[in-house]
Amino acid sequence: MDSSETTAASRAEVEPLPANVRSVQPGGGVCCSIELAWGHVRRAILKRVRPIYVRRMAALRRGDPTGAPHELLDPRDLKFCRNQCTAHWAPEDDRFAWRDRLPFARWGLAELVLMGVPLTLLTIGLALSPYWYLAIAVGVVLGWVISFFRDPSRVVPVGPGLVVAPADGTIAEITRLDHDPFIGGPAVRIGIFLSIFNVHLNRSPIDARVARLRYHPGKFLNALNPESAILNENMVIGLEETTAPYRKLVVRQIAGLFARKIVCDLKPGQEVRRGERFGMIKLGSRTEIILPDEAGLEITVKVGDKVQAGSTLFAKLPKSS
Repeated sequence: MDSSETTAASRAEVEPLPANVRSVQPGGGVCCSIELAWGHVRRAILKRVRPIYVRRMAALRRGDPTGAPHELLDPRDLKFCRNQCTAHWAPEDDRFAWRDRLPFARWGLAELVLMGVPLTLLTIGLALSPYWYLAIAVGVVLGWVISFFRDPSRVVPVGPGLVVAPADGTIAEITRLDHDPFIGGPAVRIGIFLSIFNVHLNRSPIDARVARLRYHPGKFLNALNPESAILNENMVIGLEETTAPYRKLVVRQIAGLFARKIVCDLKPGQEVRRGERFGMIKLGSRTEIILPDEAGLEITVKVGDKVQAGSTLFAKLPKSS
């Protein structure tokens, strides 16, 4: 067997998307349902009022829409079903790409509007009433909602073998494991606790290919409870380096007491860059990363450290032999 055959044999098999993942937000939710319902109304209006626009966007669409649960008239219709089909629009044809440049998580824009607008109106109404002092408390809640969905830019470290944090928060655990089934050997698990005040976007820890996605519905225990890592709703993401020696890593998004909705925008076989956004956990949670425990592995964080997704150096993988 030559070297190329050895390399091909060592690559992870890309597993198909599980049957229980029917959306990038498989747990659904009230805001998700409202947005999907609005999508039906919006598409009906577009087809009746703007047929020329609908035909133009259909001509610009690339890939195959088979698998999408509804019509795809423009890029907004891909928000929840991007992982169900190959349809997409080129960046230059996506007139809604400006939303990615807002300082807020695009996956949370609906929640920001649905919660932020009523809170803003209530704050203004109270401020103009005899109960003006109540506006302070409502204004604080409004400020927290706006802050929760913020999406600050990050400077991603550059260099071979670097692993960056997949989430903002506090290092809650570093545990050595005798065996991880996806990695296929000993591993190190590092858990990050995300409070309701942290940025809740998840970013890829390395340049990687998505080899496995597993969604587990579950409970919503407090993320500080060790059992939450096992019993809570979670998404397991099996990653593989895009270059030799093609190490495998695992990132796990875990819902918490308040965080009830996991968003994972990935699909099997997709490649992501180190520090690239791939999802979020809405309203408080935990994120874990599991690394292969090889000789030469250097963990650069410790329990209690504050970390930032995409910019905090988490570990250095040993150089390949």
